[in-house]
Amino acid sequence: MKRREFTGKVAAGLAATSASGITQAQAAGTPRKNTLMHVGGDYHSVAGPGITSRENLEYNLRYGVRHLTAQIAKRSSDGGWDADELKRMTDDCARYGVTLEAIRMEPDIITFRKGAERDRALDSVLGNIRKASEAGVKIITYHWTVIPIRRNRQTKGRGNVTYAGFKLEENWKALPEGKSGRVSSEDYWERIGRFLEAAIPVAKQHGVRMACHPYDPPGLPFGYQGTDSWDSPSVFAAIKRYESIVDSPYNGFQLCLGTTAEGLKNPGAEILPIVQYLGGRGKIYQIHMRNIRGGLYDFEEVYPDEGEVDFFKVMRILRDTQFAGSICPDHMPHHAEDPGSLQSFAFGYGYVKALIQAVNSEVRG
Repeated sequence: MKRREFTGKVAAGLAATSASGITQAQAAGTPRKNTLMHVGGDYHSVAGPGITSRENLEYNLRYGVRHLTAQIAKRSSDGGWDADELKRMTDDCARYGVTLEAIRMEPDIITFRKGAERDRALDSVLGNIRKASEAGVKIITYHWTVIPIRRNRQTKGRGNVTYAGFKLEENWKALPEGKSGRVSSEDYWERIGRFLEAAIPVAKQHGVRMACHPYDPPGLPFGYQGTDSWDSPSVFAAIKRYESIVDSPYNGFQLCLGTTAEGLKNPGAEILPIVQYLGGRGKIYQIHMRNIRGGLYDFEEVYPDEGEVDFFKVMRILRDTQFAGSICPDHMPHHAEDPGSLQSFAFGYGYVKALIQAVNSEVRG
């Protein structure tokens, strides 16, 4: 969405206010302000030596970011997290009035077939859920990457930034299999089902919500690098299937808008029903506000104000469904003079905060 369009939408919303102070939107559906959603930061852009370092906490606070998602490396041979490290990180945040809201979990477990190795990895995950809860972290995010996230091109954008992109290869059937070998759709869903049936009851016990990030990109043809991806051929149908396996308020999504858009032929129109469906069911625990130009099989990652997805419309849905988590800028464009993409993410933080203020300004109460 371009800046003029953004400003025009805000003005239109304010102009719709009647003499009584109630907007047309309120009269139709009586939406109310959402004071629960907030801008968030994560491991994609870190100032200083670590995400809870003084440098990074001060960097985030300068742009109004008080909720962070950390990526935690496994600290033992079985994949277990270090409980003392988690406590140190939450204490670091607390000293600055920042909340360590979530932890990103490594996806290794999805690469294992049935057997003792997978059972040990699953036990470690269950232990990590407990450790997160004890440290006061209430969301664990994850993505199931049997094959690595796919990008195969770079293009230039405004100000000479670099956009990462993907176009389905004409010879994709000839690409080598991933390290997991052939993984059929049945295999993939068996692994997902086993994980959810074991993890979600433990997550409920400890008050930790498990937030699945779609595979990136979704919609790949079955057999791509030997894998039938779980969110192919339809990302929306796959999301519905995923959350229905264990229908629980602790089984939901880190909904990456850019990733989801990558699996849609018409992202601008098709993504809104997905946000509405999950938001209405309370199954969005975090938002990655990434935008793309293009769509299924052919896209590039761009700034949030210049892609296919109208984030003003998305934010209205998040407002009206009373989404209560972080909205994180994600996969921002890169420039050689902006190491770590700190400038790009600062722009993203401001953009998200402006969207929140704009949609809340349309309503009262």
